[in-house]
Amino acid sequence: MTARSRRKQGISRQKMNRGEAAIAADKGTAGNQAEQLNRMEKLIRAVSEQMERTRIADYALLLNKPWRLFWLNLISGISRGIGIALGFTFFAATIIYVLQVLGALNLPIIGDYIADIVRIVQRQLELTTY
Repeated sequence: MTARSRRKQGISRQKMNRGEAAIAADKGTAGNQAEQLNRMEKLIRAVSEQMERTRIADYALLLNKPWRLFWLNLISGISRGIGIALGFTFFAATIIYVLQVLGALNLPIIGDYIADIVRIVQRQLELTTY
């Protein structure tokens, strides 16, 4: 816009500069809003991916079916109990076997101590009847 056309329209140079500054500010604001929208979209995608990884939808469906929840918890509890019992039995049997082997070696101090432990365990096993 030339100075002559501005004078005809009654627009001063300062008003023209203010208008250009406002347009530039609007463009900057639009760019800033676009950046904010991009950041917001990334955050929403990250949250949705985390929710999918936690399988929260499956959990919500499970809460809507209380008998299924009860049944799954019952089965898992029984399985854990059996697993703990079998694991402890295997562990205890292994320890007793190792102690018997060490007792058979007739080590001076350790052998007597281990022999006493083995005798106590064997007596306990013989006394326990179900």
